[in-house]
Amino acid sequence: MSEKKMNSSRRGHLKSLMLAIAKDLLEKEAADLITEKAAFIAENCPAPVLSGGLPELQEMLKKLAQSIDKVDEERYDAESKVTKADKEIEDLRMKVVEIQGMKKPALKKVRMSADAMLQALLGTKHKASMDFRANLKEVKKEVKEEGVDAVGDWRKNVDEQAGMDGRKKKFQG
Repeated sequence: MSEKKMNSSRRGHLKSLMLAIAKDLLEKEAADLITEKAAFIAENCPAPVLSGGLPELQEMLKKLAQSIDKVDEERYDAESKVTKADKEIEDLRMKVVEIQGMKKPALKKVRMSADAMLQALLGTKHKASMDFRANLKEVKKEVKEEGVDAVGDWRKNVDEQAGMDGRKKKFQG
């Protein structure tokens, strides 16, 4: 069965429905967050009693200062644990890299002429140009008058070239 394509008006309608549902969910999530925050504050932060005199206010301020110090100590301890764990993670990552070794990048095949290679090896100061073909030894080819005899007994030709002597003859001749 082939699937039918959706026309643009249907697609726009579905998109607007999805956006409306998402908007409702976000509004509900924001309202839930506000109620949770209010419940947490009511549970952990009692309303201050300001009806007493100066000594009671000073006592309340001392308690608040002690609770602030306690929270700061807990926060510092948590931060130190996190930084210690981060350092351990980084050390372990470094050990993994050392164990695996550095990955070598794939080398690209480069076509260079002999002159370009020499220039790359010697640098730009030395402009040595070598014609390697000029240094090659010229090999003279013997033109043999081949007739029906050469085709007739091929075993004789193989026996002559067999072994090192035959190969030497081939290159010296």
